[in-house]
Amino acid sequence: MKISEVIYNCLNTIVTWILVILLGIAGLYAGYALWDNNRIYQQAENVQDSLLDLKPDTDNEANFARLREINPDVCAWITLDGTEIDYPVVMGEDLRTYLNTDVYGNYALAGSIFADNRCARDFSDPYTLIYGHHMTRHRMFGDLELYEDSRFFRDHRTGTLILPGESHELTILACIKRSASDPMIFDPKQTSENITALLESVESDSVQLDGNTAVRAEELPESRILALSTCSGSYEDARTIVLCLVEE
Repeated sequence: MKISEVIYNCLNTIVTWILVILLGIAGLYAGYALWDNNRIYQQAENVQDSLLDLKPDTDNEANFARLREINPDVCAWITLDGTEIDYPVVMGEDLRTYLNTDVYGNYALAGSIFADNRCARDFSDPYTLIYGHHMTRHRMFGDLELYEDSRFFRDHRTGTLILPGESHELTILACIKRSASDPMIFDPKQTSENITALLESVESDSVQLDGNTAVRAEELPESRILALSTCSGSYEDARTIVLCLVEE
């Protein structure tokens, strides 16, 4: 056998083994990524399941007391009918506090459902903004995207906001897409000062809309609006927001 053939065969063997090793590493990484992703979702499911036993009954002060023993930052409980959104709401010192921290105070990529700290903790502001990660398998605020479908929006328009000592029905007004830099949505202090402008903006640009929104903009200037926001893949920095009327 010629020396050139020996060298060729050696190089060919080396390349083959390199490819085998690289494929093995890729397989291990893919397996780890799948395991890690499942772990994140399982963690989110476990947290929700454990907390559902403490869900307040309309104005159940006792359960709120138990929730606040777990975490004094719990300020509300939100439920959207027809979805898996059924969570306590926390409010931290800033918008990063619960981005990757669960209600128990543990590190979790799924984070928590949390209210904007620039809003009143008792939800007394005309406009309150709540955030949650977009996750599949109906976790966190992943189900907000369901409201982009016209049939689902038409058939699922209710929810409940439970606060210590009181309970409010929610009526879903609209589903919209906005940039994360849109001050009309993401500057709650500014928006609280002009709810009518918010509703008029929604009327002119929305994915799904309650046909009475224009009327509500005129008749309900003193009403409280709840905005639920999550990430969207529609475009860079896109957010899906569901707007709810807090019924008095």
